[in-house]
Amino acid sequence: MIPGLVTTIIPVYNRPEMIVRAVQSVLDQTYRPVEIIIVNDGSTDSTGQVVDELSRQHPEEIRILHTPNGGPGLAREAGRLRANGEFIQYLDSDDWLLPNKFFDQVAALCSHPDCGIAYGITRLVNEAGHILAEPSKDTGVIREHLFPALLVNRWWHTHTPLYRRDVSDAAGAWPKQRPEDWDLEARMGALGVKLVYCGSVVSCHLDHDSPNRVTKGSQLAYLRDEAWFMPRLYACACKAGVPLTAPEMYHFSRWAFMRARDLGAEGEGEAAWDLLNLARRTCTTNPMSMRFAAVLARLFGWKVVGKLAMIIDHTRSSIRN
Repeated sequence: MIPGLVTTIIPVYNRPEMIVRAVQSVLDQTYRPVEIIIVNDGSTDSTGQVVDELSRQHPEEIRILHTPNGGPGLAREAGRLRANGEFIQYLDSDDWLLPNKFFDQVAALCSHPDCGIAYGITRLVNEAGHILAEPSKDTGVIREHLFPALLVNRWWHTHTPLYRRDVSDAAGAWPKQRPEDWDLEARMGALGVKLVYCGSVVSCHLDHDSPNRVTKGSQLAYLRDEAWFMPRLYACACKAGVPLTAPEMYHFSRWAFMRARDLGAEGEGEAAWDLLNLARRTCTTNPMSMRFAAVLARLFGWKVVGKLAMIIDHTRSSIRN
């Protein structure tokens, strides 16, 4: 580890134009020293040549890893294992940092040695450069810990925080499954890592429609990944000390119940049972709807429960409208 160095890890797949802007946003930082590790995740177009040229232009600051296509989680992990920095920054190839990011967040961490993660405000922008939201998500909310809010949603973006290296190492490896970033942050939250808010706008998140975005995968694949992730999120929340009586835990319980119904409708009976049991375990009231779903699933199977749930949801939506 090199003291003071900020390592930025950028996975990229088939984005030869966007990667240039992302890398330039790191080179434009007012803070030094920096290193950039670009992980070319098995691109099939000119991206490999583009990033190699970037490395030739900035050999002191940019290193390239060419890996077989394995998704952003494995690509970020490959970069993490080769990082030399005291601080770790993750950046997706379609987003970018503002020039003040490292200066503001390193200063915040140095002035708060008990904190392991610094964060600021992220803007949501479109391809025309217009600001759609500022702050994006909850990046304008001051919080001291990742939990319990992390039970409700992932309330920042991958590029919003800056991590101390020891926090990143303690959390462990990036997983392959989605949502890989939420899973990593949950493990950080389980460690009780404190946050420091720097208060400035630090990054931009691009809202765009691209066929190679991770979020463009199949709905069933995402449901299976959530079935893998949700018990892990709950276990991390327990380690962080979130009580069952917390309102965020009730929200999580309802989320698990809805995903159980969704999986059941897709014929994923075993995963549906796992999430229903998780929903019942995390809900102190154990509402009638969960008990009724369990009875129906035993009698008629999960597909019936899923179809009935869709009818009920559609009816409720029609009544509201």
